[in-house]
Amino acid sequence: MTFTTNIAILGAGKIATKMATTVKMMEKDDRWSGRVKLYAVATRDSLERAQAFADEYGVEVAYGSYSEMLADADVDVVYIATPHRFHAEQAITCMDAGKHVLIEKPFTVNAREAREVIAKSQETGLTCAEAIWTRYVPSRGIIQNILDSGVIGDITSMSANLSYPMMTKERMTNPELAGGALLDVGIYPLNFISMFMPAQVEKLVTSARLSNQGMDEVSQTTLWFDNKAMADMTSSYWEVGDRCGFIHGTKGIIRVENVNNPSDIVVMNKAYEVLDHPEIPEQLTGFEYEVDAVIEAIGRAEIEPEAMPHAESLRMVNIMDQIRGEWGMTYPFEK
Repeated sequence: MTFTTNIAILGAGKIATKMATTVKMMEKDDRWSGRVKLYAVATRDSLERAQAFADEYGVEVAYGSYSEMLADADVDVVYIATPHRFHAEQAITCMDAGKHVLIEKPFTVNAREAREVIAKSQETGLTCAEAIWTRYVPSRGIIQNILDSGVIGDITSMSANLSYPMMTKERMTNPELAGGALLDVGIYPLNFISMFMPAQVEKLVTSARLSNQGMDEVSQTTLWFDNKAMADMTSSYWEVGDRCGFIHGTKGIIRVENVNNPSDIVVMNKAYEVLDHPEIPEQLTGFEYEVDAVIEAIGRAEIEPEAMPHAESLRMVNIMDQIRGEWGMTYPFEK
């Protein structure tokens, strides 16, 4: 029997609009028709703003407070689309209200918060997932299959960059909102490297330029792994980056355009001749795969999706904690 999963969105900012668009498209797609519904949206304190969002995106119910939405028994999954600082508290509140959660990346600001969120998921038995979309999109499997084929040999090094000029956005620059480039865009190079490097981080070397408010404007980190491979990651909210990822092996290279959502994958041998240029499936928006993963996990009564288990979300936050520790960068609410 197929059940319809009612999705509610907590927050009405830019990322919320993309999720709303995605779920509405899923409703009309044969793969998900009848399985998912864009049901509710809530803002912190403005019914007028919530209703305007609902009217624009075809949401059935609008709420002017988070608590009102969480009291609605018809809400199944809450997508948390608020600034980083609030993810942990809101995820725990949602699960206490009996709702499954899909938390926009980063999962939490730090490892302590991540452990608390995971503990609440374990306690309640509710599905709790990080919405880091690159973990779910088909391109991940395409790249992994290339690596598994052995065509580029053993991985020796990797590199990844994601940078956008966003210095005018408060969420990027405000310490009280857990600003800085690392948690917002740097998380993508980190996940790109971590998805495909078959080893654990042994040590890291990192440097950053911090703003007058103490937030990382640009940074570069080298990760050394226990298989003697290494990886470089760069992120910034100050410049236009190339967005590229490279996987170097003993026999060849994989070049990936846009580590934020791979749009082109090229495989080359050691003579730099193109061996493969696989087609990437057309997407609705790319967010559909993380929504589907949550629906599937709920259907299997599992607290985490296979593509992004809690242990990986915690590992990513632990590495980012270590990086920030090397910079001496903390947020006011962490002290």
